Amino acid sequence: MMMFQPTSSQPLYTVNQAHIANLATQGNQQLTHAALQEMMAAQQGMQDLAASQNIDVPKVNFYPSTHPDPRKARRRDIKQAYKLLQPAKRSIFNPMRWLFGRKFRYNKDTGTCVVDGANVAELIKHDNLYMRISDEETGRSLWEMYWENPVTGQPEAFIARDKVTSGKKMRGTYCPEHLHLYHLLCKWEAEEDKQNEMNPSRLRDKVKRGVSIVTVPVASFKKKDPTPEMLKKYEPFFAELERDAGKTKGINVLHYANPLTGQNDVTMVVFDLRIFQQELLQINQPTQAFEDLLAQESLKIQHSQQNIDVEGLRPGM
Repeated sequence: MMMFQPTSSQPLYTVNQAHIANLATQGNQQLTHAALQEMMAAQQGMQDLAASQNIDVPKVNFYPSTHPDPRKARRRDIKQAYKLLQPAKRSIFNPMRWLFGRKFRYNKDTGTCVVDGANVAELIKHDNLYMRISDEETGRSLWEMYWENPVTGQPEAFIARDKVTSGKKMRGTYCPEHLHLYHLLCKWEAEEDKQNEMNPSRLRDKVKRGVSIVTVPVASFKKKDPTPEMLKKYEPFFAELERDAGKTKGINVLHYANPLTGQNDVTMVVFDLRIFQQELLQINQPTQAFEDLLAQESLKIQHSQQNIDVEGLRPGM
């Protein structure tokens, strides 16, 4: 089985621009040409500082994966970054580890890199590379992102963790080159998590971990009531209005829906006094049919009265 390992252990700062451009077209899509340029600049800056100031600096031998599958390449880059950013540990035979509990070799202070023991304070004094290494997308420097208090803006050292992106906080930090790799690692992991959440097979993984799945009919979902809380106390009043509106034309409850959302934006209640007065007059004044009926009944009464009077005038009565 063919393994897609880095084809070279040569540091990036020693290769030419054509090689960098070629690497950018392969493997991890999040490791862009601009990111490779920043990585190369970080390595070059550290070596230049070492040569000019006679300071011991590390060589971070990170070489991007060239696997043809971008996602697998990113995972290989993540694995390699974790390995390179792991704080250096003391030998298991070192008495400092067992007698004093000092597991990590360079866990001294915020002026020391936990990976290689580089004197970060001395590096900042001569040339603050944190200020010159930037995120290729936002343009913000490592100093702004990791060495400044976000509230006060005052310098505040970045604190490394014993498991790189998690675990307990240590006393040390990362040198500029390692901090840039840490920054890239965080971006790669964020992209990996994003793609994992979008993967349909993630549901099966949740089931395997014991997450219960319950099928709920769509009809059982209650539609959210858009009525604001402060208006709910008026619901009995509007219910009464709706009932009375069915009995008279003098009450109208008007609703104006939003043409975009379909929700009711405006509700108006109209009391028309003219219609109320007209309806009252109609109640007090009988209809023509009722008046005709009264006239007929009156004629019947009059006719009956006349018959009684005639019979009273007959002889012998």
